[in-house]
Amino acid sequence: MLNPVHPGRFLRTEIIEAYGLSVTEAARVLRVSRPTVSSLLNAKAELSGEMALRFEKAFGVDMDTRMRMQNSYDIARTRSREKTIRVEGYRPQPAAGWYAGRRLRTGAQDSILPHNGIGNLGQAFWRL
Repeated sequence: MLNPVHPGRFLRTEIIEAYGLSVTEAARVLRVSRPTVSSLLNAKAELSGEMALRFEKAFGVDMDTRMRMQNSYDIARTRSREKTIRVEGYRPQPAAGWYAGRRLRTGAQDSILPHNGIGNLGQAFWRL
């Protein structure tokens, strides 16, 4: 979905308006403040897990579905500004790594990993 709808807008049209409720009445039913509901319904705030559960308990709308809707909305918003996020891909250095020369507990005997970090790991546990 390229432009997912904010879950608050969905809740406004499909629940609040469908039941003919005002924001104040919805806040009373949900047992939260009016500004909290207003911010959500006007897409100024995210749908929290707690608020999704409140809507599920009060109106029977599935919490899991609303949370997936919030997640899709967040992903789409983040993807839309992907070019502004500057991060280079990580490329590990060909060095031996942090484990080179560390002792390895093998149960029957202790051994030292070779410099390249490859050894008989078997059922080994790190002793750092």
